[in-house]
Amino acid sequence: MTQPLWQKANIKIDARIMKFLAGDDVLLDREFFLHDITASKAHVEGLANIGVVSVDEAAALKRELDVLAADFRSGEFVLDERYEDGHSAIEARLTERLGDAGRRVHTGRSRNDQILVATRLWLKDQLAALETHCRAIARACLERAAQPALPLPGYTHLQRAVVSSTAMWFAGFAEGFIDNALRARQTTTLIDANPLGTAAGYGVNLPLDREHTTAALGFARMQISPIYAQLSRGKFEMAVLEAIAGALLDLRRLAWDLSLFTTAEFNFVSLPSEYTTGSSIMPNKRNPDVVELLRASYASVAAARTEIEQLLSLPSGYQRDLQFSKGSLFHGCRHGLAALELVPDLLARMQWNESAMRAAIEPAMYATDVAIEQAAAGVPFRDAYRAAAETASTAGHGRTPESSLAARVSPGAGNDLRLDELAARLRQLDG
Repeated sequence: MTQPLWQKANIKIDARIMKFLAGDDVLLDREFFLHDITASKAHVEGLANIGVVSVDEAAALKRELDVLAADFRSGEFVLDERYEDGHSAIEARLTERLGDAGRRVHTGRSRNDQILVATRLWLKDQLAALETHCRAIARACLERAAQPALPLPGYTHLQRAVVSSTAMWFAGFAEGFIDNALRARQTTTLIDANPLGTAAGYGVNLPLDREHTTAALGFARMQISPIYAQLSRGKFEMAVLEAIAGALLDLRRLAWDLSLFTTAEFNFVSLPSEYTTGSSIMPNKRNPDVVELLRASYASVAAARTEIEQLLSLPSGYQRDLQFSKGSLFHGCRHGLAALELVPDLLARMQWNESAMRAAIEPAMYATDVAIEQAAAGVPFRDAYRAAAETASTAGHGRTPESSLAARVSPGAGNDLRLDELAARLRQLDG
């Protein structure tokens, strides 16, 4: 390992302790490394603006940072156990190539604001991906909802309740994922603040050009207080995981429906063959493994959020405990986004079994229609309710799923899905 940035003379380093301190940091930093390089370029520009490095030194540093980024992408430079972390690797490379100019790159910053800004840029990318996936899911749902509606039993308490439709089912999840996309955008607004230049949490005795780095890195605003920059670590990561988890909660319920609907007992849905697997012992089986893992994905994101939350039982200021937040953050975001990415194609290609859905609609499922019709005619609703309950077994006489859905004119119901309004909300996010 290269000499740690904090190494001082006559201080012995214990290899076992160093291994524990470093942990998986250098491996996890691969995920944030390019963002760290980008932020380093902006920092160099800011240092040049206040005369800490010369114009020529700044140009050389930025050129070498670009070369490092290219070498990292190509695999020529590998971030590995030779370095304590990604920050050390950047400084070591610049020092090797540029001598004293490389040694000046860390002026006015700490590894604390260095990882904060790299993580913040990475989090913005994750939220952009989340919004993209949620919009794609909503779009797939709206496209299927616009197709001719097929009758589908509506359930409460997992008991047959009222007549519903495939269009209503898709419209419900469309609106949910439009909201999830909106939440991703709102969370971006929350975290879109530049912590670079807050150093170790108390500022430095230099007039750092933080306005320049804020603009250069594409942040909406500066995170002004150095103390709050440290307080926001973990808080902002949790907000991103919560936005992903919110989408996965809707996905979990969607996957639960498909898990039930694909059973022989329901037989409402057929999945594309790529989304099923065979049994290792039972030749007759095709299992909805992908849907089941989509259903389980929320747990990984919720666990990541909980791990970070448990780390935050801390006083103000930086504490090394926060190093452990990187692994859970990375794994939670990666798993959650990978799950959501699979959903649009699944929704576009799943097939409904109309005959099985029609067969599952029984006469008693029209009882609510009967009660409301009587109430609309002037019968007190509780009287109409009791009368409909007594005749529920014959409530379907002369009725069809189509007539029930056609009469359902409340906004959002079977005959007034308002798909145009939902599409307009989605276009606002697309625009």
